[in-house]
Amino acid sequence: MTVGGRARILILATGVPLLAACTESTSRADPKNVAQVSSGKAIYDAQCASCHGANLEGQPDWKSRKPNGRMPAPPHDDTGHTWHHPDEILFGITKLGVRPPYGPPGYESDMPPFGGTLTDQQIWDVLAYIKSRWSSRTQEAQVLIQKRYATTDPK
Repeated sequence: MTVGGRARILILATGVPLLAACTESTSRADPKNVAQVSSGKAIYDAQCASCHGANLEGQPDWKSRKPNGRMPAPPHDDTGHTWHHPDEILFGITKLGVRPPYGPPGYESDMPPFGGTLTDQQIWDVLAYIKSRWSSRTQEAQVLIQKRYATTDPK
């Protein structure tokens, strides 16, 4: 049984108090931190919205390759896959770009690495803003993904 499976069983057996404990944010991208979310929104609007959309909707037909072989910018809302990844992976992709270890060797992406443009704190702020726009159900699911990653990451 996986960690996530045990968590679901414990949640079903014990109810809401455990669910609340499992969904508390321990991330550097805190969707409940009003100042961080506000900062992240301003940065997102200036640096990310032109591709990922003002409402985090991504580019049209984002699951199909463009004529140049690259993928369109995915949505960062509940309809996309951003929430399927732990915060550290999202941070790494944003800072270093979609290249190993965050993408396959030779993969070409239209998304530039932002490590030379944004500070680490600004990247965390953008991630907090994105997470703040997810439904509570999606936020809870991503917290569980984050916790599972934290227990398996070989750092």
